[in-house]
Amino acid sequence: MRVVLAEDLALLREGLVSLLQAHDFEIAAAVDNGPSLLKALLDHRPDVAVVDVRLPPTFTDEGLQAALEARRQVPGLPVLVLSQYVEQLYARELLADGSGGIGYLLKDRVFDAGQFVDAIRRVAAGGTAMDPEVVARLVARGRDDSPLARLTPREREVMELMAQGRSNAAIAQQLVVTERAVTKHTANIFAKLDLAVSDDDNRRVLAVLAYLNS
Repeated sequence: MRVVLAEDLALLREGLVSLLQAHDFEIAAAVDNGPSLLKALLDHRPDVAVVDVRLPPTFTDEGLQAALEARRQVPGLPVLVLSQYVEQLYARELLADGSGGIGYLLKDRVFDAGQFVDAIRRVAAGGTAMDPEVVARLVARGRDDSPLARLTPREREVMELMAQGRSNAAIAQQLVVTERAVTKHTANIFAKLDLAVSDDDNRRVLAVLAYLNS
C-alpha cells in the first residue's frame, strides 16, 4: 500500500516513516509543506495520504487545503488527517464532499501503533476513521430537524462507534450486546436515513457521513 506522508516536524516524520514501513507500507513521498504535499499527491496518486493539518509556510491549514485540492482533482483520494487539537471547521471541510476514504485523528492516537495502522488501512479501503473526540464535538452541534433526530439513543450510540470505524463485532463488545442486535440497529439506522439497499460497507460510510454532517 503506497502512502504519501506530510509532517513538518522532522523527528515525527521520520518516526512515522519507520512505523509505516515496519507494517509493510510503501512510502511514495514524505514531505514537510503544503505545496510539496499537493505535488506529491498528484504525481504519485497514492493509496492513502497521511497529512498534518498545519504545515509551512503559515502553519494554518495548508495540509488540509492541499489534501482537499488533491481530492478535487483526484475524486475519492483517501486522506487521513492528523491534528494536535479538534478543529471542527477542518473536520467539516473534510466531510463536505460526501464521499468516503476520510479520517481525522488527534496526534495522540499515533502512539498506539495498532490503532493508527488500522485507521490508515480503513481509510485506504474507502471507510472512515474519526477520532472519538472529533465525533463528540461534531454531533454535539446536531440540528433538531436532521433525519438523525429519528434515531433512538441506542442507535445513536451505534452510529458514534461506526463513525470511529468499529466493526459490528467491536460495537457489540463495546455495548455489551449481541452482534445480531447490532446488525438490527444498523438496519434500522439505514432505513431511518433513507439509504437505499446497496453494499453494506458503502451504506455504513454514507450513514457515518450523514451523522457527522448533521
